Amino acid sequence: MCGIAGVFYFDGSLPSEAEIAPMLEAIFHRGPDQGGIVIDAACGLGNRRLAIQDLTPSGALPMRHRDLVVAFNGEIYNHPRLRRMIEMDGVRYHSESDTETLLRLYRRDGLNMLYSLRGMFAFALWDASEQRLLLARDRLGEKPLYYYHDDEKIVFASEIKALLHHPGVPRESAFDAHLLALYLGYGYIPAPLTAFKGIKALLPGHMIVVSDRKVVQPQPYWLLPQPARAAATTDEQETHKCQELSEALGEAVKQALISDVPLGAFLSGGLDSSLIVALMTRYQNRTIKTFSIGFSGDDSFDETGYAQQVAMLLGTDHTAFTVSPQAFSLAPLLVWHHDQPFADSSAIPTYLVSQLTRQQVTVALTGDGGDELFAGYERFYAHALVQRMSALPRSLWGGVASAVSHLPEGTGYYNVIKRAGRFARGASLPPALAYFDWIRLFNRDQISTLLGKSAPSEDISGKAFAAFLGQQVDLPDLLRVNMQTYLPDDLLIKTDRSSMAVSLETRAPFLDHWLVEMAATIPANLKLKGSTTKYLLKKIAADFLPAEIIHRQKHGFGVPLGTWLRADMRHVRELLLDRTARERGLFDTSALSRMIEEHASGQRDHGGRLWSLLTLEWWHRLFIDAPILEKP
Repeated sequence: MCGIAGVFYFDGSLPSEAEIAPMLEAIFHRGPDQGGIVIDAACGLGNRRLAIQDLTPSGALPMRHRDLVVAFNGEIYNHPRLRRMIEMDGVRYHSESDTETLLRLYRRDGLNMLYSLRGMFAFALWDASEQRLLLARDRLGEKPLYYYHDDEKIVFASEIKALLHHPGVPRESAFDAHLLALYLGYGYIPAPLTAFKGIKALLPGHMIVVSDRKVVQPQPYWLLPQPARAAATTDEQETHKCQELSEALGEAVKQALISDVPLGAFLSGGLDSSLIVALMTRYQNRTIKTFSIGFSGDDSFDETGYAQQVAMLLGTDHTAFTVSPQAFSLAPLLVWHHDQPFADSSAIPTYLVSQLTRQQVTVALTGDGGDELFAGYERFYAHALVQRMSALPRSLWGGVASAVSHLPEGTGYYNVIKRAGRFARGASLPPALAYFDWIRLFNRDQISTLLGKSAPSEDISGKAFAAFLGQQVDLPDLLRVNMQTYLPDDLLIKTDRSSMAVSLETRAPFLDHWLVEMAATIPANLKLKGSTTKYLLKKIAADFLPAEIIHRQKHGFGVPLGTWLRADMRHVRELLLDRTARERGLFDTSALSRMIEEHASGQRDHGGRLWSLLTLEWWHRLFIDAPILEKP
């Protein structure tokens, strides 16, 4: 796991180490073990390395082999098999690194080498003989890659802050009413957009091939498979799918254990992480180190008891940590590492559990992706429930939502008033917008009120989500759109930034693309069966875990943000309503003040919405207002 940065000049101008070195310094946390810069003709590549495979100098980055140079971030899990195939052609390796396999494979297959890679990665490969630069990102988006280009050059890096340290990249906000509406709706900025003018994110499964022709056009080399729709299945067919899934998941976990440094796992006590740890114990002959985190202030958010139960059952060496409300003070640091406003407050515990984990291991496996592949979110069942009750008029649900809106909301994880109101409001809308309403941060009316006179005339975020979804609104379509949006732009961003901030590599076996493609063939009714989410995955888990873990109520990785903020409203008011914030003119001050007071009084739980505005304000202060970029 590493960080990369570089520049390519279209007219053949020679880059300098002086322009790349500050970019690498900005992402030193991604690779504190070693770093280097290679300048070759019009291309300059830089790397910071977190050494995981081949800890010797032979694995140093960037890596060069004659006319090829690569700056690499990630892991190629199938590199031992690829290496054996390449060596059969008489090729002699000079290291044990998967990066060398990347170079050797490119020399043999050219751009087609991407189809052979199984892993998580973002890399820049310079082919001097062709005067060609290849930028590529892994299929599911575990590893990030950003770029800026103009008529003279393309500049690229693992994090936006590195781009901003290049003298030719402007540091300007891209926020207008349209982008604000997207951010407020999604809770993040959907790729390929970013918060900065001219800077884009390379989408998962995409590559860019750049030459002196100045063409910078991302193109896909892999597309998400469309999940199968519901189909009648026999017991024999179900058993076959169960066995096929079990083998695919086992292989994904086994290959993710390749490492020359200590390795452990995040363990929440939920199904996904517990199953990953159970499989780890099958393939490793030493005690697995596991790590979990809990929260003070509201027991409904704390899962550490379940994590401890699983750890005892599986015999892991378990460490737990409790987050207090003082974690709120981490906001500036988290914004700094995310480079953009980011409303997902679970970045707080993800950062802290990463920090705890890094004290003992360098690599940690996670359960990311299980919910997206196997319909684990309760909102999938909510969608099915509304479909079954389609005979009820939407106006009826609208009336229920209106009535519930007058009741005070609690801040607990399973608060009935809050959940009932959200369900009814979504059920009153057309199917595509209904689903988005269950996951969106600010609804259409809240965005219009908050933006005031500058508010767009249409629901920008809702329209964008509906465009992702297309005409169909069945479970397979919802699974696909979650894999396209929420997974790479929220969950994987959060995990990457939070873990790499403390130089920890995380791996998600559920996101092995072979497993993803296999899971897509499973009929939808074997993922969501009645009210049972992740039906087939739970059948597999029965061989490893007790029923009380497998079938306990779904619990996301949330924090008691509403409670924490309510205890520190003075800080919220000072940051969001001071002169600096007001003069930005982004929001209607009276509407914002009402939202703050509604939360303070307990009438509404605006915790997540206020957090999104706090991170937006901190982003402006750290990345736009500051005369120079400095870590808080």
